[in-house]
Amino acid sequence: MDEGRGAVTEPDPARLRISDSDRHQVAELLREAAAEGRLDWDELEERLEATYAAKVAGDLVPIVADLPGSPPAVSSEAHPAVPRPPLLPAGSRHDFSLAVMSGQDRRGVWEIGPSHTAFAMMGGVTLDLREARFAAPEVVVTAVAVMGGIDVHVNAGTRIAVEGLGVMGSFDEARPKVAAEIAADAPLVRVRGLALMGAVTVQRRAMPGESRRGRRALR
Repeated sequence: MDEGRGAVTEPDPARLRISDSDRHQVAELLREAAAEGRLDWDELEERLEATYAAKVAGDLVPIVADLPGSPPAVSSEAHPAVPRPPLLPAGSRHDFSLAVMSGQDRRGVWEIGPSHTAFAMMGGVTLDLREARFAAPEVVVTAVAVMGGIDVHVNAGTRIAVEGLGVMGSFDEARPKVAAEIAADAPLVRVRGLALMGAVTVQRRAMPGESRRGRRALR
C-alpha cells in the first residue's frame, strides 16, 4: 500500500491570507515603536501603508523584522476590531495649540489630556486624534477660530459631540469619510468653542495608511 496516498499537504503559513484584525495588530506594534522613538514619522507612514496593503502573512514579516517582538499570529476572526486610542500615557503631551498667521499640526502618536485648547487667528490648527493616546475617557477640546480654521480628526471608534457656535463662520461636524464603529467603552471627544469669521470642522476619518484601501469608506 502506498503510504503517501491520501496524505494532506500542510499549507505554507507564510502564504495564508490575513484578516483586517491581523493588519491592525501589526499597525499597533508599529505605532508603539514610533511612540518609543524606534521609527520616525515617515517610516511609520510607509510601514502602515505596506501593512494595510498586505495580503498574506509573509507580507507582514519584513515590516516588523527589525522591531522587538514577533509578528502577531494570523487569526481567523471574521470581524476586525476597530483601533481606538488606548487610555495609556505617551511620551509627548500637548494641552494647547496656537496658530496666529501660521499653522500648528498635531499628528501621529501623541498624548492629549482631559482638556485641550486650540486657538487659530488668521491661521490653521489641525488636531489629528486618530492615533492619539487619551489620558481620560472624555476629552474636551475648546476650539476658537478667528478668521482662521481648526480641523479635528477622529477615527471610526471614537464618539463625537460638537457643541460650538459659528458667527459669520461655521462650527460643524463634516460628512464622515469612514463609517462609525462605536463600542460601549469608546472614548468621547467633545468639541466646543467659537468660530468667528472662520471655521471649526470635526470629521471622522480612516486610520493613517488605511484610507487608500477604501475600507468602510462612505460614498
